[in-house]
Amino acid sequence: MKPPENATPLVIAHRGASGYRPEHSRAAYELALDLGADAVEPDIVATRDGVLVLRHENEISGTTDVEGHPEFADRRTTKVIDGKKRSGWFTEDFTWAELATLRVRERLPRFRSRAFDGEQGILRLGDLIDLLDARGGVGLVAEIKHPSYFASIGLPLDELFAAELSAAGWGRDPRLTVECFETTVLSQIRDRGIEARYVFLLESAGAPADQVARFGKEGRPYSDYLTDAGLTGLAAEVDGISIDKRILLKADAGQVTGTTDLVTRAHAVGLLVFCWTLRAENHFLAKNLRRAGALREYGDWMTEFQLIMRSGLDGVFADQPDLAIQARSAL
Repeated sequence: MKPPENATPLVIAHRGASGYRPEHSRAAYELALDLGADAVEPDIVATRDGVLVLRHENEISGTTDVEGHPEFADRRTTKVIDGKKRSGWFTEDFTWAELATLRVRERLPRFRSRAFDGEQGILRLGDLIDLLDARGGVGLVAEIKHPSYFASIGLPLDELFAAELSAAGWGRDPRLTVECFETTVLSQIRDRGIEARYVFLLESAGAPADQVARFGKEGRPYSDYLTDAGLTGLAAEVDGISIDKRILLKADAGQVTGTTDLVTRAHAVGLLVFCWTLRAENHFLAKNLRRAGALREYGDWMTEFQLIMRSGLDGVFADQPDLAIQARSAL
């Protein structure tokens, strides 16, 4: 995933151009490519029969029309995923053939258009790889979702992912980056021979699910990885980190005032730094960057985007990749 000449940071289309089309839909990925994104980022979960599909979560009631299918009414259930109770319909309770009958819809209808709901179905990872191969040159930043949970129910995502990438000819593709909120699965995928850039995702609070699964309340929190010692340790395991923008931005009473020194400290030990998620709507911006109008209207996104980019980081995840490219070009 090499940036175009003079293009820093990379602009990665977050679940495709999800600010304009339902996330993870074919239309979202095609539009991201049309808008010039350097890479696209799918979230990867599994079906009951081991097919890797693209969904924000394995619970799909918010992103598909599953609740409108009476034949699947009895699949609704409640589960504990990574320590959190969730109710709805889950990909691992369906075969791919069954999921293929569903249509996708907008996950954030308060802030995004529903005009494209119901037009397209769920994509498999293989479908996206075919699209990238056909278009050429665009990177793939594959996020492995809930690997500890899936392993616990007999669906090892490291094995399924490595097998699919190898079969598709992406096992040694320089366009490939693999990321996860758990470091264990990153090591497992690397051990299966997948040559990629490996990136550890960090939340602003809590602890990685693999740490909690192994050590319970004594599991190492995300904050520990962000110390100088934590970053040095990570540099021996992964190529980079990807952080919630709240970790990077300095804020006072809900108003953004600058950025922290995290990028400088991470770069000092050889780690790449990525940040998520750049979104243009008022709702997703700090109070001092909001403009008059509804929360779904665009605020002063340019100021936030450029503030983040001026920190010197290596890549940003954006729902509106064209706006991130515009901000980058205007630096």
